Amino acid sequence: MDEKTLAYINLFAVLGGLSKLCELDGDCHKLIEGRDVAIGITVKDGPEGTIHFHDGVCDVTPGVDKCDIKLPFSSCKKFNGLIDGTVTPIPSKGFTKIGFLLKQFTRLTDKLTAYLRPDPEALKDEEFFTVSTTIMFHLILDAVAQIGSVDKIGKASASYIVDGDVRVAIEGGPEGHIHARNHVLTAVHAPVEHPTSYMVFSSMRDARDLFDGKVNAVVCVGLGKVRIGGMISMVDNVNRILDRVSLYLA
Repeated sequence: MDEKTLAYINLFAVLGGLSKLCELDGDCHKLIEGRDVAIGITVKDGPEGTIHFHDGVCDVTPGVDKCDIKLPFSSCKKFNGLIDGTVTPIPSKGFTKIGFLLKQFTRLTDKLTAYLRPDPEALKDEEFFTVSTTIMFHLILDAVAQIGSVDKIGKASASYIVDGDVRVAIEGGPEGHIHARNHVLTAVHAPVEHPTSYMVFSSMRDARDLFDGKVNAVVCVGLGKVRIGGMISMVDNVNRILDRVSLYLA
């Protein structure tokens, strides 16, 4: 596991999960209604991105040019420490909005953690299970893109992926796709009209079992719990990268 790759995953996949959190969780949506605050995160020799809360929604984008609060980190390891709770950031900009960082932002990240590392009892609630699995689905899409673009082993798999789109979906649930261009992968959280290949889970439960590492992707295909088609080599290499996701998100 590589600290730099983990930093990209933590910024654009894990914290990127705040976008779906604010969309799907009513309390979190209300928490940022009427707010317009952009938190910039800059990591030395690592990623830079801005988490923008506005009009009840959240966007996570590369770059920190238009942030209100800036959180600098001296290394990827330090930034990863923020995510695992061992490092407290010190803003270099935006002290007048520090209250948002300490209150609303902290409450949002705590709620995100509750969905991503849920109490087994909480998953018995169907609404909680659906929101949790949907957030995880989109997070994994982003993690695949980051690993395929930054991680050494992931980049090796991406080098075999031809230009095109791999549709990833759950029947009756969320949908998105991995766009490949010149062996660089991008996660797109929207349907694709003409996919080059596809991987479709038969149900939210089956997808969750795979996300939680309870079943193997190959076994799921054999049991008909995952349908694949199109250019199979694309799906095969995306699955190789998917195996790396569990390593980084364990």
